[in-house]
Amino acid sequence: MAKAKADKKQVTEVKILPPNFKTVEFTIRGTTPYVQNAFSAKARGQIKETQEKGSQAKKGRKREPKDFKALMEQGKHISEEGWNGIPAPAFRNAAISACRICGFAMTRAKLTIFVEPDGFDRNDFTPLVKITKGKPIYSEHHVRLETGVCDIRPRPMWGPGWEAKVKIRFDLDQFSVQDVSSLMVRVGLQVGIGEGRPDSKKSCGMGWGMFKVCGK
Repeated sequence: MAKAKADKKQVTEVKILPPNFKTVEFTIRGTTPYVQNAFSAKARGQIKETQEKGSQAKKGRKREPKDFKALMEQGKHISEEGWNGIPAPAFRNAAISACRICGFAMTRAKLTIFVEPDGFDRNDFTPLVKITKGKPIYSEHHVRLETGVCDIRPRPMWGPGWEAKVKIRFDLDQFSVQDVSSLMVRVGLQVGIGEGRPDSKKSCGMGWGMFKVCGK
């Protein structure tokens, strides 16, 4: 009588650990000017109007004079409560970009590090980190458009010494507190935030948006 062979199935046990997140707050102080250029509600409205008119958009259209002071004001990110803020994604994107220097995969960093906002932009609900020290001043600089034409752009600028408190939420199974602290230091020294930052996609920047970490 032949012995029946037992059908042995290999069972692999998978353990998914619960999320292990921690939040650390960093106080940062600008060592160079911070410049921002929010996409204003007026600009969105003008683009929408042009697209709705289609081929008739340019017929008989007159070029309106520029109100430089108004354009500067429209370039600010202002919260629903009325304070000035920095887009929270700017810090998250900068930290992820800094991972290239440290040899940590950016694709993993996207799932590892986040920035908790203090509020939201009153126009488009962009998550914002509150600027706790410093007031914006009017600034204008020439820019080179993609067509090669030179243009003047007015933008709000915060001088060196501006401050903010950035709350970083991260995965403790991927990063330690020291890792995140080092990333923030590198963001302030090598990456920057806002317009004219060293890590700008279209240029080498103006050296703006640099900061130092004062504490956590």
